[in-house]
Amino acid sequence: MLAPSGQRSRVEIDQFPFTIGRQPGNGLVLRDNRASRRHAQIIHENGSYFIEDLNSRHGTWVNGERVARRPLHNSDRIEFGVRESYQLTFTLDKAEIHRLLDQLAATPHTGSTSGEAGAAELVKLRSLTEVARALHNSLSTRDVLIAVLDAALTVTGCERGFLLLRAKGELEVSAARDQNGRVLDPSDLRVPTSLIRRALTSRRDLLTMQFDPLELQKNEPEATVAMLELRSVVCLPLIRIQNVLGEETRAVSAAEDTVGLIYLDSRKAPADLSAGNRELLQTLAIEASTILENARLLEEERTKLRMEDELNIARVIQQGLQPTSLPSEGWFRAAGSSTPSTQVGGDYYDVHKTSEDAWITVVADVSGKGVSSALLASLLQGTFLMASGDITHIGPRISRLNEFLLDRTRGEKYATVFYSLLDSEGTLTYLNAGHCAPFLLSRDGRLRMLQTTSMPVGMLEDAEFDVVEIKMDPGDKLVIYSDGLTEAEDPNGCFFDTERLRECLRENATLDASGLHAAILARVERFTEGGAMRDDITTVVLEYAPGS
Repeated sequence: MLAPSGQRSRVEIDQFPFTIGRQPGNGLVLRDNRASRRHAQIIHENGSYFIEDLNSRHGTWVNGERVARRPLHNSDRIEFGVRESYQLTFTLDKAEIHRLLDQLAATPHTGSTSGEAGAAELVKLRSLTEVARALHNSLSTRDVLIAVLDAALTVTGCERGFLLLRAKGELEVSAARDQNGRVLDPSDLRVPTSLIRRALTSRRDLLTMQFDPLELQKNEPEATVAMLELRSVVCLPLIRIQNVLGEETRAVSAAEDTVGLIYLDSRKAPADLSAGNRELLQTLAIEASTILENARLLEEERTKLRMEDELNIARVIQQGLQPTSLPSEGWFRAAGSSTPSTQVGGDYYDVHKTSEDAWITVVADVSGKGVSSALLASLLQGTFLMASGDITHIGPRISRLNEFLLDRTRGEKYATVFYSLLDSEGTLTYLNAGHCAPFLLSRDGRLRMLQTTSMPVGMLEDAEFDVVEIKMDPGDKLVIYSDGLTEAEDPNGCFFDTERLRECLRENATLDASGLHAAILARVERFTEGGAMRDDITTVVLEYAPGS
């Protein structure tokens, strides 16, 4: 089990049905308020395991697919419909090894007396039991892999074993043991890893391979004397295990997806590769491969959680840079919001007073999404923060910003900007650099669009940024928005579009700035039915209310 904190633990399913949820008394308690009280349960029927969703709010997901009921297989990933919550990996490691133990105990050893065979099988049983114990109790990937290495030595009767893992395309010794459990130095291998890698990539069998030292001597003049003294060499490839949505987990057989191998050799006697032992070796190779894959996925998840934590901090900072309060009384009133589609957004808005008789409003939308767009949005905020109330400064300021963006981003990032100054006489001076055309709404529902006046900032070197001046009447409201608002989608993939926005504005023309802003957001929420946002949504409403 992987908790939201990144802590990993193992939970034994010791009763059926095994219930999962946030309510105390479940077999597994999820300490997450977003999980349902009784979210799901695992049951055991006719020797198989099934997971059932218990009408949970966010659903139960197996390997990325929402399920009501389905069989569980080894390494299935179970999630609970919300991000950054618990993740479970269902494993049958212990049960599978016990099945093999029973099978091994019932299989006589070829070519041995019953007493000798029984003693040999007991040794193998003891070794495999250690693997089962390590799988059940240890949270250390290395401990379990060493147990698997020891078991492979016991099963084959080989004298030495080396665990080699891929690191930057090369094979490196991760663990080395002899048949008595003593730790060996990696240099004791003495067999060129290039030969091992060649045998690994040219194997005929998916999970085991063997090569003849005499053949290697013919083809590899650099082969060492120590290597030519080997009676037997066995390699167990460790392949990447891939979870699929079919009936079972499958192994990826491509050579480039081999994550490493267990190398075993012997100088005194050939390895015992009888049919029963081959099955055990294949099972051990699969177990080791699964352990390595789980460790890789766990590390990926921890990295993802760290990144999400950092992005959450960035989101808090970004939201803190938005206006903490907007005027709701006096001749100038405003209401606004900006909701990112991901942790951080590329939209930005600001409203601030330059004097008792003038307010500046800026709404910007940086191309793209993610961290780079958020950083550029913060840069824009810093640029406009110290803007003066002099209308003659608007054009030159945008021109300098255009030059700066072209110099720093080389045209790979640009931004649409609506920049305006409204004074107490109702004069609105604005510049629209490629931004969505705002709506000027009168009290009687008449609408007027303020079209763009220039290209987006950071797109063309010689772009000209024209400034326009209009007059607002008492009670007029200016609605400024980003394209994420009109491109919000309903469950059928239809856009909210400007016609639906026009209709909403006409129906709510008598509301003040705060009421109109709330009505717009509520209409979009009903339209999308609370679905996921594909783009940042920024909405700002300005109201000119002299004499209030």
